[in-house]
Amino acid sequence: MAGLQQTNSEMILLSWVRQSTRNYPQVNVTNFTTSWSDGLAFNALLHSHKPDLFDWNTVVSQQSPVQRLDHAFNVARQHLGIEKLLDPEDVATACPDKKSILMYVTSLFQVLPQQVTMEAIREVEMLPRHSRVTREEHIEVHEQHFSQEVSSNFLLSSCCSKVVVSLPTL
Repeated sequence: MAGLQQTNSEMILLSWVRQSTRNYPQVNVTNFTTSWSDGLAFNALLHSHKPDLFDWNTVVSQQSPVQRLDHAFNVARQHLGIEKLLDPEDVATACPDKKSILMYVTSLFQVLPQQVTMEAIREVEMLPRHSRVTREEHIEVHEQHFSQEVSSNFLLSSCCSKVVVSLPTL
């Protein structure tokens, strides 16, 4: 049951991210690992909800993923009160830690508008399974079951209780 709760929480969170970053062609978030390593997804998520905080084109033109990540984490700390929980160097890797990314994105979810449409959820359901869960993530699930139960309960309580899903009218 905990695994199902986590999957649903992650799907809702991923749907929210994809819906929020839809208008940023440089960003295609399909998971909570590699999709975040270049720093663009964090910045797009912030910019989509708070475009007055920084110029998107300046961020895109920054030379390194570490610079972009540092920018996003500093903006979130200064303007949204979210502590810098991640080090840019730890995220700008081939496979950043999924739990760390989930924790940080959940922090953003808690302070930014949270409306998620059914269309966005269906879109995530249609993503190829390998895009959402890598082999390493699958192994990690089995190795750290207890910590994921705690994580999924936190995500479920913080995400699902605040999600507004708009259902199509018949």
